[in-house]
Amino acid sequence: MKYSSIVTPAEVIALAFSDGGYVAAENIGEVDIATAVRRWVKPVVGEALLGAVTLSRYKELRDEYLKPTVALYTRLLVQPRLNAVTSQLGLTVAAGASSKVAEASLREEHLRAIKTRAHAALRALSDYLNDHVEEISEYNPKENVLNRCSCDGGFVQIF
Repeated sequence: MKYSSIVTPAEVIALAFSDGGYVAAENIGEVDIATAVRRWVKPVVGEALLGAVTLSRYKELRDEYLKPTVALYTRLLVQPRLNAVTSQLGLTVAAGASSKVAEASLREEHLRAIKTRAHAALRALSDYLNDHVEEISEYNPKENVLNRCSCDGGFVQIF
């Protein structure tokens, strides 16, 4: 299944990189999008519904809930990679005159903020699905991991 039909690399940039700096769409690979979907979104949405969305069904669900969620989790995956560059010289960081590498504590804080936004988007997606279960035949609320387990506030809760 091609998950980049849910959100493109350019859309990931537009939706998840709203903090002002330039990031080229080439920095987001289809494998990054697919990994984000498989790791975080599929356990909530389910394979059948993802398949229906890739076939252009459920436009509102895709545009309002899936795209932002996938974009934010994709950013969570690629952000550490953007902080450094791998080349034949190994792992390097940019050292320009107009900017400097962010401190480790700031990078960690930034990743936590991205993770918080992504989790909130995933929770909104889950709520939307549960509110529209009768309208979305491919969705099975019993398969939604957030209906069985939650990790809010540092505590794992199993229902």
